[in-house]
Amino acid sequence: MGNTGKQNSSIYLIGAVTTIIVLCGIVIDIIVGSITGGDISALPQTAAERFAQFHSNWLLGLYNLDLLNIINQVFLIPAILAIYMAHKNDDNGLALLSFILFLVGTTVFITGNTALTMFDLSQKYFSASSTEQKNLIAAAGEAMLAQGAHGSFGVFIGFALPTFANLLVSVVMLQGKVFSRTIAYFGFAGNILMLLYVILITFFPATEKVALIIAMPGGLLVTTWMILFMIRLFKLSTQKK
Repeated sequence: MGNTGKQNSSIYLIGAVTTIIVLCGIVIDIIVGSITGGDISALPQTAAERFAQFHSNWLLGLYNLDLLNIINQVFLIPAILAIYMAHKNDDNGLALLSFILFLVGTTVFITGNTALTMFDLSQKYFSASSTEQKNLIAAAGEAMLAQGAHGSFGVFIGFALPTFANLLVSVVMLQGKVFSRTIAYFGFAGNILMLLYVILITFFPATEKVALIIAMPGGLLVTTWMILFMIRLFKLSTQKK
C-alpha cells in the first residue's frame, strides 16, 4: 500500500470512529428528548426564563440551545470527508460540492449559535446588583434568542444546509460503486424527511406536531444510514490496494 493508500485508509478509519461518536451523541439526544418531552413550544420563551434554566440546570440550558447538535455536526465532518475521498476519482464534482456545503453549513451553525453566550449572560444576570443591570442583560439575551433559538430563522441555514449536503452525499453514494444502494436509499429518504422537518419547524411553527411525526422516521433512517456507512468506512480502512 502506497502513501496515498495509507493516508486514505487513515481518513476512512477516522471517519468511522467519529461517526461512532456522533451516534453516541444521537443516543444522548434521544434520551434527553424523551425525558424532557421534546416539545419546542414548552421551551423557555424569554431570556429571563432561559437564564433561570441555566441557573437550575446549565447542561439542559446548553442542550436546549443546540450545543449537542453542533458537537455532533462537527464530529461528522471527518466522515463526510472520508465519503468524499472514497468517491474522489469517480465523482469529484458532486462529492466535493456536498463536502463544501456541509462545511459551510456547519460553520454558519457554529457562528450563529448562542448557547455559550447565553450561558455567560445568565451568570452575569444572576450576579447583577440592580434591576436596571438585569434588564439590560435580559435585553441582550432576547437579541441572542432571536438570532439562535432552536426553530428560529437564525439557525435555519445551520440546520438545513448540512442536511441538504447529506442528501447530496446520498446521491453520490447512489451513483458510485463504493457504498451499496441500500445505504444510499436510507440516507436519501432520511435526509429528505429531516430537511422537511427543518423547513416546517422554522417557517410553519403551527405544524410542530406534524413536523415531529416526520422527524421520528427521518431520524431513524438517518441513524441507520450512519451506522451502515460507518461499517463500510471501517471495511474500506482495512482494504489493501
